[in-house]
Amino acid sequence: MSTPTPLYIGFDLSTQQLKALVVNSSLKVIHTSIFDFDADSHGFPIKKGVQFNEAEHEVFAPVALWLQALDGVLEGLKSQGLDFSRVKGISGAGQQHGSVYWGREAEKMLQGLDAGRGLEEQLSGAFSHPFSPNWQDSSTQRECDEFDGVLGSREELARVTGSKAHHRFTGPQIMRFQRKHPDVYEKTERISLVSSFLASLLLGRIAPFDISDVCGMNLWDIKKGEYHEELLKLCAGSFGPEDLKRKLGPVPEDGGFHLGMIDRYYVDRYGFSPDCAVIPSTGDNPATILALPLRPSDAMVSLGTSTTFLMSTPSYKPDPATHFFNHPTTPGLYMFMLCYKNGGLAREYVRNAINEKQGNPSSSAPGGPWANFDKTTLATPPMGQKLDSDPMKLGLFFPRPEIVPNLPAGQWRFTYSPSTNTLTETEDGWDHPTDEARAIVESQLLSLRLRSRGLTESPSVGIPAQPRRVYLVGGGSKNRAIAKVAGEVLGGIDGVYKLDVGDNACALGAAYKAVWGLEREPGQTFEGLIGQRWREEEFIEKIADGYQPEVFERYGLAVEGFEKMERAVLGQKQ
Repeated sequence: MSTPTPLYIGFDLSTQQLKALVVNSSLKVIHTSIFDFDADSHGFPIKKGVQFNEAEHEVFAPVALWLQALDGVLEGLKSQGLDFSRVKGISGAGQQHGSVYWGREAEKMLQGLDAGRGLEEQLSGAFSHPFSPNWQDSSTQRECDEFDGVLGSREELARVTGSKAHHRFTGPQIMRFQRKHPDVYEKTERISLVSSFLASLLLGRIAPFDISDVCGMNLWDIKKGEYHEELLKLCAGSFGPEDLKRKLGPVPEDGGFHLGMIDRYYVDRYGFSPDCAVIPSTGDNPATILALPLRPSDAMVSLGTSTTFLMSTPSYKPDPATHFFNHPTTPGLYMFMLCYKNGGLAREYVRNAINEKQGNPSSSAPGGPWANFDKTTLATPPMGQKLDSDPMKLGLFFPRPEIVPNLPAGQWRFTYSPSTNTLTETEDGWDHPTDEARAIVESQLLSLRLRSRGLTESPSVGIPAQPRRVYLVGGGSKNRAIAKVAGEVLGGIDGVYKLDVGDNACALGAAYKAVWGLEREPGQTFEGLIGQRWREEEFIEKIADGYQPEVFERYGLAVEGFEKMERAVLGQKQ
């Protein structure tokens, strides 16, 4: 009788649910189990997975909820008939930046779990503080100002840690916590990120941080590979940097490091093999880029309500407007990330205005409510230039306040003449809302091209630097007109692809990380192993051409005007 193939579990502990995805060595998904916090939990006054303190702009989650969820999601796999004894390795993804505060008895309680009782019942008392700040929390403006200033400027903080200070980042959150709750902070034995908290539950002892997720704290010196002493000193206040360093613990450099074997609790309660290994869990964004063997200079654009741009790159060129992290699996690579609040919502405003003018398309029309928007976008020439001598039409369209650049809600329209480098704020020549269909898409993509300059390489002599491939994910990835413009603006020597992994990207990336951690040969990279096994025909579809020399060059000129436009609008707001 042949030996059953090994299985691997990837967890995704997000704001609103815990998901477990089981794959085999060939990366085929075998089981999926979801525990929805609002629908499936009991005993917690939550809404969309969190609680609010509006007076102090706090958003937080009860940690005991996640204990209930882990048992719940494993029970779901058990009811599906999963043979847990075949699971060889586990990894996970956690919502980035959240922190968990363990009490002094935590490790003792973790190591003494009784398989006859649930995790919530046994571990609810393991925490010095029962809540975890959520990434939506915005209570730390004072702390962010101090972080931005402690090294001289936000530019220097970004150079060292990969990001300027942000409300959600763990360093400012810990700093505020020790100020607001000094007695509780003093009694805190260890601090986990959400990702390492999940790994701790599985290990039965406090797990170290992941080499990528630690970069979401504003405490880690990325180039030196160690905590920055001045930042620790600032964050820890009167408690001192050494105490904080002890609370945070070590950070293994290897993203596939074997943390140890799964705790006996899971062996006895669910039937896991005692030899099942736990691999470091990472953040949700790093896990997302592991959902496919993303090669250096490949770009992933998430076109959801917000817009997120992810890239694997060997270049480290931090800026206060961007984020850099260590790559979660591959030394020598970094993960570059841009986050925009305005994405799908901004495009929907223009879509609705066009439908109001042209008439709503029938629900059966290809493209549905987007049919008019798509047709208008494709019928409009790049930058609205009917002739090369016409000025380019450029605009910013922010129904919500934006962080990249830091501007309030508003709309601004300009024309730009590259030959004279002349930028003019004007409504003249704009056909509302027709011209906005293409302009809103171009605006979002030009911002991506502007801020990712210098992170890609020339694919061959005579061809300008650009992504190898552009992968589109999220709701907007279904839109062929957006895909066509994405290829024109961003390039992509191999083309533009739609990546369809549903809502499973984080859990898939975690599961693939477990496969790599357990089955790699000495020196074999994540991209090498997963690339050999990943069946791209099951997940991706080429939906647009990428690099087109003439139009790519024209958009290169537009980038200069776009940058000038942003500076002009920022100058108006000062």
